[in-house]
Amino acid sequence: MVASLRNATKLPLDCHLMIVEPLRYATEFVAAGADWVSVHQEADPHLHRTLSAIRAAGAKAGVVLNPSTPVETLVDLVGDFDFVLLMSVNPGFGGQTFIPRVFDKLKRLDALRTERKAPFFIQVDGGVSASNAQELVRAGADVLVAGNAVFKAPDPLGAIRELVSKMQQGRNA
Repeated sequence: MVASLRNATKLPLDCHLMIVEPLRYATEFVAAGADWVSVHQEADPHLHRTLSAIRAAGAKAGVVLNPSTPVETLVDLVGDFDFVLLMSVNPGFGGQTFIPRVFDKLKRLDALRTERKAPFFIQVDGGVSASNAQELVRAGADVLVAGNAVFKAPDPLGAIRELVSKMQQGRNA
């Protein structure tokens, strides 16, 4: 699928691997055309090795944290990843409600980035909508992943415009 998408676009492809043994497959995603590859911290006992392999293959390497996984699990890996994806719902299916305590995690992760002077960017995925986009960006998010807020909207393009506007307001606040 990634190779087919790569043939259809020059836009960056961001592949979030919700799989066990991500090291076995991560570099295949890069070879197929993925620009960014993220793996779950909870699924990889050798996360440093996997992140190194993704980078060596030529992609940006990311770590995904489930809602119950503390930001502090990343302290010893700062510098080994290019981005962090904070899940703001429990992964598995779309349409779930945003878990508000992720705001605290987001602020702690942003503080870690500032403290370490590390240039990684922060994504948030799950329950993202125009109603929380401004606050998410204000708390430190750089990238928001919106599924149902766009695809279930009566006017998807209008929903995207509203999300982008709210994100800009968050950046200017």
